Amino acid sequence: MKASDFSAFLTQYLTHYLPVQRNLSSNTVRSYRDTFKLLLIFCRDEKGLNIAKLHMRQLDRHCIEEFMLWLTNSRGVSPSTYNQRLCAIHAFLNYVMTEEPAYMEQCIQILKIPSMVSPTPPAQYLSPNSLKLLLSMPDVSTKQGRRHLVLLTVLYDTAARVSELVDIRIRDVRLDFPAVITLYGKGRKVRTIPIMKQTAELLREYLTENRIDTKHNPDMPLFWNSRHNKMTRSGVTYIVQKYTDAARETSLDIPLKISPHIFRHTKAMHLVQANVNPIYIKDYLRHADISTTEVYARADNEAKRAVLEQATAHLDLPTSSNWEQDSELIEWLSSLGR
Repeated sequence: MKASDFSAFLTQYLTHYLPVQRNLSSNTVRSYRDTFKLLLIFCRDEKGLNIAKLHMRQLDRHCIEEFMLWLTNSRGVSPSTYNQRLCAIHAFLNYVMTEEPAYMEQCIQILKIPSMVSPTPPAQYLSPNSLKLLLSMPDVSTKQGRRHLVLLTVLYDTAARVSELVDIRIRDVRLDFPAVITLYGKGRKVRTIPIMKQTAELLREYLTENRIDTKHNPDMPLFWNSRHNKMTRSGVTYIVQKYTDAARETSLDIPLKISPHIFRHTKAMHLVQANVNPIYIKDYLRHADISTTEVYARADNEAKRAVLEQATAHLDLPTSSNWEQDSELIEWLSSLGR
């Protein structure tokens, strides 16, 4: 076994095993990459190790436990982020065991490190009135305002994750009845989402106004930035924050901390409040486990007293790596998934 076998394992894991053999998305690979960037920074700065020559034997249970403690105390990570980082390390070690059984006992000891248990906070969502207010914020007398309204409406109506929203292409939108949008989600899961008539009409007007030829530009992103590249996550977050800040000046019911994901929570809660069968909601949101869907049912005691029409009727929606230098190692990890 080479003195720097960690580099060989990690390179193969991030560049071939995850994206090719597991067929994981670039976003998922980036999440794993970020965990190992932090681990390498910890080993270099806190343990004084030469990370360019790091050996698997140095990453024993004690080292990983110290790393997880460092994440908590020095980086202030939340329990969910803590568990995400630990899960990434566990997944990597399961891979290492199959590649080099000599490390099995060491890996098994690390796999015994438990996740951090914490109470699940209630899902944050917008009431129908708050959602209606938020969607009234874009200035529809301007082209940019109309574009932003379409983006926010699609974000709510499809319950899309941000990564799914920015990946929507023209070919993924069908406006003929019954109108649907196809989303490509976590784990390469594909879901076809029916959209409301109002949303379909907004999209039709949006495509017409921007002179988008759906037949000759099928791979064009549905939403793009000023450079005519597909919208980024940060771009979507900026738009959401812009209008929630404006809505908060009118209503104190708008949460202080908000992200694009709140639209997904909101759609889920409106379905729960409509007494829609959780099995259907699970399929709609593409949850792997029904227990994830049940979080929404537990989040709001008023859910049982509402129906879908009550939840939506008031919305009035508008019509090869180099491991010789430490810096190069970190830079290489940073470049993965770009």
